[in-house]
Amino acid sequence: QGSNVTALPSLRLWCPQGVPHSQDTVKEEQEVAEMGPPEGSAPMTSTVITIPRETPHRDHVLWSLFSTLFLNWCCLGFVAFAYSVRARDRKMVGDIIGAQSYASTAKCLNIWALVLGLLLTITLIAVFATVSAVNFRLYFRI
Repeated sequence: QGSNVTALPSLRLWCPQGVPHSQDTVKEEQEVAEMGPPEGSAPMTSTVITIPRETPHRDHVLWSLFSTLFLNWCCLGFVAFAYSVRARDRKMVGDIIGAQSYASTAKCLNIWALVLGLLLTITLIAVFATVSAVNFRLYFRI
């Protein structure tokens, strides 16, 4: 019961092993295909098994941990970490909607922690550089 491949341009059919079919074999296969399955056989049924695909929902735990350790201005990183842990808990329970909600909040808090942390860090560096320059001028009376 192998699949036959037609060779072009001639109309000869070939078996998978490369042995050509005779014209009688081709006619018999066509007749069997037209007649259908034998009468005593059970009807063919198909079973469809639906396996739910696990969609990876990000809970942003690593990003929140980084924000907590390095960019924790106004405790936004810690709050983001708490929401990330809640999102992971909801995901483990199977509450996808709740997990997405907590993960979205954690992502928003992480973005704010990152932006605020970068702005405050740049501001502190600028202030420190300005104060150092002023003190340098005053010390050396330039």
